[in-house]
Amino acid sequence: MNHVKSAMLLALLTALLLFLGQAIAGESGLMMAIVMALVMNFGSYWFSDKIVLAMYGGREVTEREAPELVQMTRQLAMQANMPMPKVYILDEQAPNAFATGRSPKKGAVAVSAGLLQMLNRDELAGVIAHELAHIQNRDTLIMTIAGTIAGALSYLSQMAMWGMLFRGGNDDREGPNPIAALLGIVIAPVAAGIIQMAISRSREYIADARGAQISGSPMGLANALRKIESYAKRVPMEHGNPATAHLFIVNPFVGGLAGLFRTHPETAERIALLERMAMTGEYRA
Repeated sequence: MNHVKSAMLLALLTALLLFLGQAIAGESGLMMAIVMALVMNFGSYWFSDKIVLAMYGGREVTEREAPELVQMTRQLAMQANMPMPKVYILDEQAPNAFATGRSPKKGAVAVSAGLLQMLNRDELAGVIAHELAHIQNRDTLIMTIAGTIAGALSYLSQMAMWGMLFRGGNDDREGPNPIAALLGIVIAPVAAGIIQMAISRSREYIADARGAQISGSPMGLANALRKIESYAKRVPMEHGNPATAHLFIVNPFVGGLAGLFRTHPETAERIALLERMAMTGEYRA
């Protein structure tokens, strides 16, 4: 099912790229967008994980550099009966984490420096187990593709805006349609938000439940979510793009357009479900 959703997502984004290309520079822009779409459709599948990690300054760490983190990830991966993912640390004080990779064999877990400082061992294990669940459920391919191309749509809308400013009063009939360019400026960020919403919020509930099973501690993950949510409301991420908000365990961009399009279920609801799992023992099933 994820493969079908990925194909539909790529088709939609390709159409938007072509529309924006024509809005920016007419026929020449359309040709440019066709080339860009081909490159991005190929690159999103093979390299989107590397692009997102680079966007956030992800640094791969070994057991020598971060022994507790890597050992914990290895143990949880064994408990989940899945390949050991690569481990990255983000140079961010905002506590958060995400997973990426086109398959479980190519998976990667990235955690911020702030997360490592804020959470205790049980809470950190809950977060890592949640991210491993995303990898195991193969959510990461479509999530990372959406983040990469939605970000490109935002940049294209900026190009369209600058193109309109520099065209000024040019009324060349062969040039791009200024109304189309204006629509492109408006549509691109909205489309990016809709694409994020298209990444089913049920994935987060499923990853929470599976993460609780892997770590054996629903309350560890619940307490981590509570801490991360509280910090995100005060201090957002310093780097990156709101178009990638859906990748993180909690939305790190609470203002602006990221606040208009919810990419995650309400954290309070997620915590309540985890607390119920802890009371009923469902996570031991």
